[in-house]
Amino acid sequence: MCSCCCPPAITALFYLWVRSGFSKGSVAGALTFFPPDPPLYKFERVNKDGEVLEDDDEEDTNNQTVGRMEGKDDEDYYDDDDDDSDLGTFEIDTSSSHQMNNNNKKKNNNQADEAATRKQQRQNRQEQQQRQQEAASQDPIVAMTERSNKLRKRAKHRAKIDSQDYTNGVKFNFIPDTSILGNLPSFNGTIHPIKIGPQKRTGTYIAALLYKLPSNEITDKTKTILYSHGNATDIGAMAGLQCLIAKNLKCNVLVYDYSGYGESGGIPMEKNTYRDVKMVYEWVVSNVTKHEHNVILYGQSVGSGPSCYLASRRDNVGGLILHSPFTSGMRVLTPSRALACLDIFPNIDRIKKVKCKVFIIHGKKDVEVKFEHGYVLSFIHL
Repeated sequence: MCSCCCPPAITALFYLWVRSGFSKGSVAGALTFFPPDPPLYKFERVNKDGEVLEDDDEEDTNNQTVGRMEGKDDEDYYDDDDDDSDLGTFEIDTSSSHQMNNNNKKKNNNQADEAATRKQQRQNRQEQQQRQQEAASQDPIVAMTERSNKLRKRAKHRAKIDSQDYTNGVKFNFIPDTSILGNLPSFNGTIHPIKIGPQKRTGTYIAALLYKLPSNEITDKTKTILYSHGNATDIGAMAGLQCLIAKNLKCNVLVYDYSGYGESGGIPMEKNTYRDVKMVYEWVVSNVTKHEHNVILYGQSVGSGPSCYLASRRDNVGGLILHSPFTSGMRVLTPSRALACLDIFPNIDRIKKVKCKVFIIHGKKDVEVKFEHGYVLSFIHL
């Protein structure tokens, strides 16, 4: 492939495909996943003595890793598209990887100073990102290479910290970015910031928030919504909505960040989202609901992919809610099947295998995912 006859973007995708060992997931991931940078929240780390731990500088990790990621080459951070052996078995009776932390109400002494510091750090990062984007905009190959390098570096850094935190029994406080999001709606339950993991294949820990009703409102029939959010967002940006859902529907809500999003480790790729939702589902059943029929899967936009995947494999799940879903990832871009080899999240095929009740929400004026996607899925499932 030469630059004289191929558009730069196509050349860049081909370069990424070759560099990743001909991994479909790496190319699809580059086109699909755009986590907020910087994240719209923070997990403040607290040791066993209740002392707040300082954040390790990502620049000082020196590419050191621990656990499952130790010794991996850069290329190994791309997943093997053909290897999904770890997705075949569900372990519903697994124990929690972290105890839920009730100490999530921060002392308000230094909140103003901390908010100002975070705001300045955010501005510095945004300025640096803008400079990088301006330089990369001249060459798509440079842009994709820089992004993939950044994701791999972040995954290594996150793996090191998360593994150490697990060993040391570190707990977390949830700090949303109120300078952008504003104050959260009132919620009379508790919000538990947790890290779930590690995943057996990748060693990744997934950041999640459990919005739990007061104990006097919980019964054997209380439902828990497992919420898979959309693309360019994270559990910080979704915090206000989850408060309202839990409060008004009288249910628990578990919302998580995909691999490579927010405080989660790993790299954002299609099969990693399946691993994420599978592991989180196992944790919810084992630690919250005790029964699969009390779990309601909720997938918004990109989240419809892992939600449909899980619902098609678990006959006893309590229900499936799809919010602005798509028939498949590539069909959002084009109805042509010329690029079917790069398609991801084939909801149009998996919805046929879903046995639980399904509720689909889709706006007719949706400009990102056309209304027809939701209509087709509802028609196929009938």
